[in-house]
Amino acid sequence: MEAVPRLGLVDPRFLPPASQIFGELGAQLTTAQLWTAMGETLRGWGIGLAIAFCAAVVTGLVIGLIPGLRAATHSTVEFLRPIPSVALIPLATLLFGASLGSTLLLVIYAAFWQVLIQVLYGVADVDDVAADTARAYGLGWPARLRHLIWPTALPYVMTGLRLAAAVAFILAVTAELVIGSPGLGLEIQVAQSSGAVTAVYALVVLAGLVGIAVNAGVRLLERRVLAWHPSVRGEVPA
Repeated sequence: MEAVPRLGLVDPRFLPPASQIFGELGAQLTTAQLWTAMGETLRGWGIGLAIAFCAAVVTGLVIGLIPGLRAATHSTVEFLRPIPSVALIPLATLLFGASLGSTLLLVIYAAFWQVLIQVLYGVADVDDVAADTARAYGLGWPARLRHLIWPTALPYVMTGLRLAAAVAFILAVTAELVIGSPGLGLEIQVAQSSGAVTAVYALVVLAGLVGIAVNAGVRLLERRVLAWHPSVRGEVPA
């Protein structure tokens, strides 16, 4: 990336050298405005992800555990799940304008389905023999949920959380970029409209680095939560 504009293969006005991009990124990181914007993005991401995760886990457990409810809701879930969250941008703008509410609407909608589907898979994966044994020993629903259903579903739940965290961050930046909600996306939009090409690339790189950090953090959480699970215990450190 450094050599391409230096050799004249691409006009530096449209693709600055990497050294300039990282230099601009370093300069941006010294400003309070950028840290405020990053905080807004992470706030929308975190709140939206938390709401979606809690709602999806509760909904998934209810649907998965009540006989006949999964079949009754299957068509509704399959209809709503494929709707792209970006298609809700006009609705979000109409309801909340360029505010945190718009970001939350998109983030929650996108993250909810990622977790819900995994919870449904996890509940359905409970071993029939283990379930019959629990009933034979007279375990009530709270005990079965705690000792049988939740441990079986937890690996699926964590997979859903990992997928939802990445999708939620993408939608948070998208909402800021398209709608103008406060955050990194808005900073990118402002830099682009003002013709600050190097700043645009620097902010895009920063968004990518934050996304990588988000994914790494959720993976670390997943390994710690599932430390007891054979799939994690069997991992060999690189």
